[in-house]
Amino acid sequence: MQKRLVTRYATKSKEAADENQRRVAGVFAELEANKPGNVSYIVLRLDDGSFVHVSFHDHGDDEVNPISSLPAFAHFQDGHGERREGGVDQHTATLVGAYITKIE
Repeated sequence: MQKRLVTRYATKSKEAADENQRRVAGVFAELEANKPGNVSYIVLRLDDGSFVHVSFHDHGDDEVNPISSLPAFAHFQDGHGERREGGVDQHTATLVGAYITKIE
């Protein structure tokens, strides 16, 4: 995958984190239904109520992003600023290595 992006942000409350998680689940449901072959996506909810999104993309700059183009992602983004505490910390990343047997 050519593009790697890591995004982290905090949420304002447990309720905001729960709502955020529900909306993220909708993104994964839509990805599962569409099964794009050019993306991998992992979202972690940390015990402090913050979230870390890690995405791997293999699409050209002139092609549609398979995550951000989803209606469920637009729903996730709607009101995100109200659920979030502070800003979004986002970085591109270089893959050093990966070993995944099963994700649950």
